[in-house]
Amino acid sequence: MRQLIFSAAILAAVTTVTLAQPPAPAAAPSQAPAPQAAPRPASPAGSAQTQVGGHYVKDGTRDRYQGGKWIEITYGRPIKRGRDVFGSGADYGKTLNAGAPLWRAGANISTRLMTEAPLVLGGKTVPPGEYSLFVELKSPTEWTLIVSSYGAKKSGGDKTPDTLWGAFDYTPDKDVARVPMTVGKSNASIDQLTWGFCDIDAAGGKIFLAWDTANAMAPFTVAK
Repeated sequence: MRQLIFSAAILAAVTTVTLAQPPAPAAAPSQAPAPQAAPRPASPAGSAQTQVGGHYVKDGTRDRYQGGKWIEITYGRPIKRGRDVFGSGADYGKTLNAGAPLWRAGANISTRLMTEAPLVLGGKTVPPGEYSLFVELKSPTEWTLIVSSYGAKKSGGDKTPDTLWGAFDYTPDKDVARVPMTVGKSNASIDQLTWGFCDIDAAGGKIFLAWDTANAMAPFTVAK
């Protein structure tokens, strides 16, 4: 009888301790792994735009620009990353040409000019449309801007005729205009290649290209 009572007491004590314990916490829901960001291109895409040939009209309390024609340059923007990008002496420009006859003056897909207005560059009229831009690097002070009717390949394996990937397989028979550029040297080193427009007025302006300490400009006018 005593053993029965003792066993019942032990069982009651164990039950009490068991009931007094808090329930185990629920398992946390599994979390999906964070999405990985897409790798950035080594030479991000860039563009430069301006408008020419328009005029301002009064629109209530402000002036509104109307009638302008767009000019745009789209290109890949390589980064200097500590390199001597132009080289010197007999090797000047060879690294940038990368085996092509000219510099693509950008990266990846060929540098492109789109104009809604007819432009005059180097005495030649460039009708409205889309073109490829190249630069001939003869020396640190002698650059030539080339406007070509070649189209741009979407990739190096693109077989579309009359198109180029960068400046590879360029030939001058599709040149629309060739313009000597005024080349200068800046005090600051521009880390990322930059195309743009400057000194724009109703008659025209300049296309400029800057990288490292080199900066070059080519004038243009809006054809009448």
